[in-house]
Amino acid sequence: MHTPLPTPREMAHWDHLAIREAGIMGEILMENASREALRVLLSEGPELEGAFALFLAGSGNNGGDAFAMARHAADSGARCLVLHTRNLEDYSGEALYHARLCRDCGVEMSLFSEQDPDNLPQPDIVVDGLLGTGFSGELRQDYLDWVRWINCTGERAFVLALDIPSGMNGETGHTGGDAVRADCTVTFGACKSGLFFPQAREFTGDLHVAPIGIPGWIRENHPPALFALDEGVFDYFPRPDPGMHKGKAGHVLIVGGSWGMTGAPALAGLGALRSGAGLVTVACPADICGQVRQGWPELMAVPLQPGDRWSEESFAGLKKELSRFDAVVLGPGLGRDNGAIEFVRTYLSRSCMPTVFDADALFALSRERSLMSNLSRDDVLTPHPGEMARLLQSGVEQIQQDRVGTVRSAVKETGCSIVLKGPGSVVGHPEYPDVISPCSCFNLAVGGSGDVLAGVIGSLMARGLPSQRAACLGVYWHGKAGEYLESPYPWRGNLAQDIAHALPYCINT
Repeated sequence: MHTPLPTPREMAHWDHLAIREAGIMGEILMENASREALRVLLSEGPELEGAFALFLAGSGNNGGDAFAMARHAADSGARCLVLHTRNLEDYSGEALYHARLCRDCGVEMSLFSEQDPDNLPQPDIVVDGLLGTGFSGELRQDYLDWVRWINCTGERAFVLALDIPSGMNGETGHTGGDAVRADCTVTFGACKSGLFFPQAREFTGDLHVAPIGIPGWIRENHPPALFALDEGVFDYFPRPDPGMHKGKAGHVLIVGGSWGMTGAPALAGLGALRSGAGLVTVACPADICGQVRQGWPELMAVPLQPGDRWSEESFAGLKKELSRFDAVVLGPGLGRDNGAIEFVRTYLSRSCMPTVFDADALFALSRERSLMSNLSRDDVLTPHPGEMARLLQSGVEQIQQDRVGTVRSAVKETGCSIVLKGPGSVVGHPEYPDVISPCSCFNLAVGGSGDVLAGVIGSLMARGLPSQRAACLGVYWHGKAGEYLESPYPWRGNLAQDIAHALPYCINT
């Protein structure tokens, strides 16, 4: 259903099991990796016959991959030079085996320390095997110098990174000062988690995931903690029944809106309708009902008293209506005054409806953190990084440095589904692995986009999907709607309502 994204540690465990339990020699796994890398180079890179290919071999398994690939490239007609960071006999294990084999096959080799990069001829191809997926922290100065040399040389050469661009953290996708900017990256066995994050894309170039022979039962019996959403998430979609009527398609209640903020609940309602809800009702202060519904006759309303603001009293008029609804979206345009916070407090203490807490409802939770103890596993929180920082009393930069870890912390504290919005939105839940969306689309970066997403998730919950599945499908579907809009709006300019209108056109069932 979802694509596994192992951390470097999890991937190393798969390799260990393949060698120790499946009995596959590590040298064979490395040979398979090198052949897959050559296959990608032949399809994506320049002609090998007569080309000068420079291979940079570090001290670990990435170096071994480079030695093995150089041998194959030489057999394909390339003039190859391998620069290695340590004496050949100082390598160990599979890397030593392939270093010796490369040497014995006549491939030219030289120590890094014996080469002045400025005196090297301009290569046609650079293969980066310096640092592997286990790298973290800051680059040593000598490695930083070589990375910058590769990037400078790469302006006139095709750069292929083995497993991961050197200088990138394989778990988080962040870089230690700089990293190789590859035209193409071949990662082995599975996509490492760090390669999938949006910040990694400027370094990886075209990303290829190459099988190297790790048995499927190892992956299935030892799943990673993080997965990527893919088209399979549409299997969650509740199929329409030919005999259905609007009452069977879910009734969503949107609770929000205040003076100057009447568009947010309307956009949430539009997202719910465009994602298939049979009925959508907006509950808001009576004096602004007309503004919220203006231009959208499909939206029904529950006018609440007092008519000009939110308060604890507002819940009294809503309580008797709650049984009519299947799911609630609370927060779009609600406001942040004391009355709005009082309403959220009252709602949480007296309602057990499956609820999407968005926007100003999240502000209320951050102001009174004790309210989070009233959340249930059927609820969904949809913060952007700023809202998450308030919820966890952290900083936005810290949130962005470890988005997956942040979601895990929030799940632990709230006990419900969390959607950390932004490029590569992350979804977490207490009972399921974390998932990340592949969508990173600037057409979604418009005011009201999050309101539409909240409505989509609420609609799916109203149609019977558990909160985690609703969040996963909603995030992916919303992202695909953004990608759909890239064609008519290549330089943005689309509105949030365009995202909602695009939803029916981009679902793949």
